[in-house]
Amino acid sequence: MVIEHLKESEALLDGHFVLSSGRHSNGYCQCAKLLQFPHRAEKVLAVVAEKLKDIPIDVVVGPAMGGIVVAYELGRQLGATAMFTERENGKMALRRGFEISPAQRVLVTEDVVTTGKSSLETIEVLKQYGAEIVGIACIANRSKEDIGYPIFDAIKLEIESWEPEDCPLCKEGIPCVKPGSRNLKI
Repeated sequence: MVIEHLKESEALLDGHFVLSSGRHSNGYCQCAKLLQFPHRAEKVLAVVAEKLKDIPIDVVVGPAMGGIVVAYELGRQLGATAMFTERENGKMALRRGFEISPAQRVLVTEDVVTTGKSSLETIEVLKQYGAEIVGIACIANRSKEDIGYPIFDAIKLEIESWEPEDCPLCKEGIPCVKPGSRNLKI
């Protein structure tokens, strides 16, 4: 069901991409294409909410940009407060009057997790407030390594990625695009 929603919303892309992590890939999951349809977001994130139904969660926090809508919808479905972190002077921060109390159980959300870089940056911010991190939730899980927290996903995607110096698409001279929101040079 999740893959159908991704395909029908044209969220799965083929090409040469620079990911938020800086890695290069031959595929990209543009979850914004899915999330523009609230009925699809609700159904896809219900898969994640089902996996979390027995875990107490006080707050759901998504890093801007990719985690904001995901945090809102999961917060709505789980009956938890939803907020987001954003970059301030190049570093992730909790702003806009958002507050986390010590020992609150927090779920970090993303649209796509590959290396977990944005999620881990958000977790470091939340730990400064004394938050207890429950895990990371996402629509699409592209991770291949343990990033230190449980990942609750709607779908596991097997899409290749490489460090820029090892990218076969670069070696073939295929131009790359950066569809994500992080300000990386390509």
